[in-house]
Amino acid sequence: MLKRQIIEPREYRDAMARFAGHVQIATTAHDGERRGVTVTAACSVSDNPGTILVCLNRSNPKNMIFQDSGIFALNSLTAAQEQVASAFSGMGDLDADARFALGEWDMISTGAPTLVDAAAVFDCRIIEAKPVATHTVVIGEVVGLRVGAPGPALLYLDRGYRSL
Repeated sequence: MLKRQIIEPREYRDAMARFAGHVQIATTAHDGERRGVTVTAACSVSDNPGTILVCLNRSNPKNMIFQDSGIFALNSLTAAQEQVASAFSGMGDLDADARFALGEWDMISTGAPTLVDAAAVFDCRIIEAKPVATHTVVIGEVVGLRVGAPGPALLYLDRGYRSL
């Protein structure tokens, strides 16, 4: 018989560190301002029409720009892009311009910044945003797509970067 166990929030956070995730940068632009954040909570929802979701932390008010813009791009990273991932995660306390200076960026369809050498870029129009606990789940319909050169994916596991 399975025993039910109450999990304390701290223990849950420790356990979540064991949840491997593909490292990606979610980006947007609105009224001349660019924003990008490193995320691992993102996935495909449907292939017809192409739909993806990304989870953005609500504790940072700067993330409201995603909903204000109505667009985002999900830039899937390769193992060679760990420095960019670290910068967009907030390491090094770089401002937005310094973070974006670490890569080559362009635009595909929506006007959201897209990383030229990403493994894949999904350029999206937001179709729904829903607050769930500490995050906002943002769902986007893919309106632009770019697939880059194959290479090892950048993963995050046990509070560190890995590649696969």
